Amino acid sequence: MSENNWHIEYEEWDASRHPLQEALCALGNGYFVTRGSLEMEKDNEYNYPGTYLAGGYNRMQSRIQGKTIENEDLVNWPNWLMLTFRINGNKWFRLKDVHVLGFITSLNMKEGIMLRKMRFRDEEGHITTIISRRLVSMDDYHAAGLEWTFIPENWSGKLTIRSGIDGNIINNNVERYSDLNQDHIEVTGKGDWNANTVFLSARTKQSDIRMTQAVQTNFFIHQENLHLEQRMVQLKNAVAGDYVLECKKLEPVRIEKLALLYTSKDVAISDPVTEAKNRITRLTSFARLVRDQKMAWQRIWNYNDMVIDSSDEDQQVVRLHIFHLYQTVSHNSIDYDVGIPARGWHGESYRGHIFWDELYIQPFIDLHKPQLSRSLLLYRHRRLPEAYEAAREAGFKGALFPWQSGSNGREETQKIHLNPESGRWLPDVTHLQYHINLAIAYNVWHYYQSTGDADFLNAYGAEIIFGVALFWSDIASHNPKRDRYEIHGIMGPDEYHTHYPGIEKPGLNNNAYTNVMAAWVIGRALKLLDLLDDTSCKELSDKTGITEEDVKRWEEISRKMYIPFHEKEIISQFEGYGDLKELDWDHYREKYGDAIRLDRILESENDSPNHYKASKQADVLMLFYLFSTEELEALFNRLGYDFSPGMIPKNIEYYYQRTSHGSTLSQVIHAWVYARSHRRKSWKSFKTALMSDFKDIQGGTTHEGIHLGAMAGSLDLLQRCYSGLEIRDDVLWLNPCLPDDIRSLSFHVRYRSHWIKLDIGHKKISVAFCKGWANPVYIAVKGRKYYFETDDQKQFSL
Repeated sequence: MSENNWHIEYEEWDASRHPLQEALCALGNGYFVTRGSLEMEKDNEYNYPGTYLAGGYNRMQSRIQGKTIENEDLVNWPNWLMLTFRINGNKWFRLKDVHVLGFITSLNMKEGIMLRKMRFRDEEGHITTIISRRLVSMDDYHAAGLEWTFIPENWSGKLTIRSGIDGNIINNNVERYSDLNQDHIEVTGKGDWNANTVFLSARTKQSDIRMTQAVQTNFFIHQENLHLEQRMVQLKNAVAGDYVLECKKLEPVRIEKLALLYTSKDVAISDPVTEAKNRITRLTSFARLVRDQKMAWQRIWNYNDMVIDSSDEDQQVVRLHIFHLYQTVSHNSIDYDVGIPARGWHGESYRGHIFWDELYIQPFIDLHKPQLSRSLLLYRHRRLPEAYEAAREAGFKGALFPWQSGSNGREETQKIHLNPESGRWLPDVTHLQYHINLAIAYNVWHYYQSTGDADFLNAYGAEIIFGVALFWSDIASHNPKRDRYEIHGIMGPDEYHTHYPGIEKPGLNNNAYTNVMAAWVIGRALKLLDLLDDTSCKELSDKTGITEEDVKRWEEISRKMYIPFHEKEIISQFEGYGDLKELDWDHYREKYGDAIRLDRILESENDSPNHYKASKQADVLMLFYLFSTEELEALFNRLGYDFSPGMIPKNIEYYYQRTSHGSTLSQVIHAWVYARSHRRKSWKSFKTALMSDFKDIQGGTTHEGIHLGAMAGSLDLLQRCYSGLEIRDDVLWLNPCLPDDIRSLSFHVRYRSHWIKLDIGHKKISVAFCKGWANPVYIAVKGRKYYFETDDQKQFSL
C-alpha cells in the first residue's frame, strides 16, 4: 500500500470547503484540540479559529421567544495561533486581498503534524510562499507549536510579523445557535514576560475555569537565531508583539511559535499563570516538539493501527478515524474526568455534550487502551449522585443518567431547539431517551468482559449496574391483564417518534429495544449478586437502597418483560407502531436524497414523523448489533417469547425500508446487521459510515465537529463484526466473515492483559500472542476452543 494512506491532502484553496477541512485537520491530544484554521485570519465566512479544552464547559442564559433558557456549552478559548504579517508597511495580510497561486494542506496522521503550503501574489505584485507546520503535542499535553518558512520569491524589503494570542473569541461555529448568548470568556490578564514571550489569561464567566496561554516567538535565517526585538502592541482582549526584519529575495525566514496552555482544572500545578511562566522558557525548539511528537504517535500506532487491504482511500480514512479518536481521548485523558463527546472536541455542535455515542466508541478502546476505558467509565461513576437525584425527582428509585451530560451530570438537553428548515423554535423532549442508562451499564459490562477487571467492577462498575437496574425495575409497571411488566412514557433510539398521534403528552410505551435491554441489565444485576462476595453485595445494596423485595422483583421482571410484536414476527419498535401510516418514501428520497432529517422536513410542512412508520436510525435493530443470535435466543426464551434466527433478517428488511438514516450512526448498525446475511449491503453501509465525515455526506455538518460515534463505530465493524470477535463466557470467540472487498485485515487487540495480533483473510486466520506475563486464556475459532498463553501463535483454516 502507498505511504500516502498516512496523509490527508487537499490540493487547492476552496473557501467553501475550508470549514470542513478545519475539522478534519484539527489537532489534539486528549486534553485540548485546535482546529485547522488559518493562522493569519480571524473568524469569517471561511475561517473559524477554535481551541477547545476537554471538559471545558460554561453555562449561559438566553432569552428566546420571551423565555429565559440556560445552556451549557463547550467553550471556544483564546486563539494561540494568531500569526500574521505585512510587507513594506502595507496592509496586514488577508487572504481575500491576494491572488492564491497554490495552496496545499496535508495532514500527516502518522506523526500528528499538519503541513500547509500557500503561494500567493499580493496587490503590489509580491510573490510569496509560506510553508507552515503545526502540532498539538501528544507527548507534552500542555504544549503546541507552529513553524513558518517564509520565502519572498521576487522581492526584498521590510517584513513585519505580528505574533500573539487573540482573546476576542465567542462561540460562533454553529449557525443555528446564533440567537443564543455565546460570549463565554473574559480576558483577565495579558502582557509579556521577556523579549519574545507574551501571555494571556482568561476565565469562563459562570464555571470560572481559568486558562493561561503563553507563546514565545523566534526567528531564524540559515539556522541563526536573529534575536529580534519585540514591540508590544496594545489590542483589546488580545496580546501581540510586532517583529521587524529585512527580507532578501529567495532567502527563507523561519519563524517558530511555541505555545503552552494551562488551566485551573489541571493537576500537579500551582496556578495556570505560574506554570505557563515557568515552563515557556523550557520549550527549546520546534524541532524538539516534532521529535517527541513522532515518538508519541508511534507508540499509539504500534498497537492501534488497523491494516485493511481494500483500497488506499479505505485505509486512509480508517487511520483518520483512529487519529481523531485518540485526539479526542488519549492517555492524556486518563484521570482527567472527561467523557467521550459525540462530536469530539473539534467544534461546537451538540455543545460538546456526552451522549450515548460511547456505546459505539468504547468497544474499540476497551480492546486497545483499557486503562482509558476505565477512566471514561469513572466519568459516569462520579456523576452517580446526580443520576440518583434525577431518578428521585422523576419519582423513581435507582439512577437515571442524563441524555446529554456535561460538567456535573445534570440533564443538559435543551428545552427548545431551532428547526433550520422552518425557522421555528420547538419544544425538545429528547431527555426522555432514558435508554442512555442502558448504554452506560452495557459499557461497564463489556469493559469487565474484555479486561477481567474485577477490582473495577467491585469498586465502581457494580454500583452503576445496580443503580440502573433499580431504576428500570421501579419504572416498570405490572399489567395484570397481560401478566407482563411494561415501561411507559419514554423514547427509543429512533428519536423521530416522541408522541403518539393526537396525544399532547410526550413519551411512548414499550419501546422494544428499551424493554429488552432493561431485562438484560436486570439480569446482569442478578448475576453480579452471585459474582460478588457477600460483604460487597451488602455494602452496595445498602448504598443503592436495594431490598430483598427489589431482588424478587428483578427475578420476575427478567422473565416477564413485555415485548410488542406486529405482523407476527416483526418486533414492534414500540407499542402501536404497527398502526401508524406508511410514508411516501419515494417522494421524499427523490426530493431530498437518502440521508435526510425527515423530522425537520415534515415539521416544516406542518406534519410530523409521529404519524408514520419512519425512523431516523436503527432502533429495534440495535438488538442485533449488541447481542449475538445465541444471546438473543436466551434473552427472549427467558422472557417467554419464541425467537428464531430466521426472525432477524425479516426484521432487518422491514426496518431498513423505513429508515431515513438521518444519523451517521444508522449506517454503522446496518453494516453490522447485514454482515452475515447480505455482504454487499453491509459493505455499502460500511463505506457510507466510513466516508460520512471525510466526504461530509451527512447534511454538511462535519465543520461543526466530527461524528465520533460513526468514526469509532466503523473501526469496531472491522474489529468485532467482520472478524466475528465476541467475548462470552470468559472466552474470546472469533468467526470471521470479511466482505468480498476486503482481501485481508490485520490488527491488535488487548484482551485480559494480553496483546493479540490477528491476521484475517478469507481462507485462514492467524492468532499470535505477543510476549507478556498475563495468565493463559481461551480463544475459540469457529466454535472450537483453544488454550493460549504468552508467545503462542496458531493458524486456522476458515
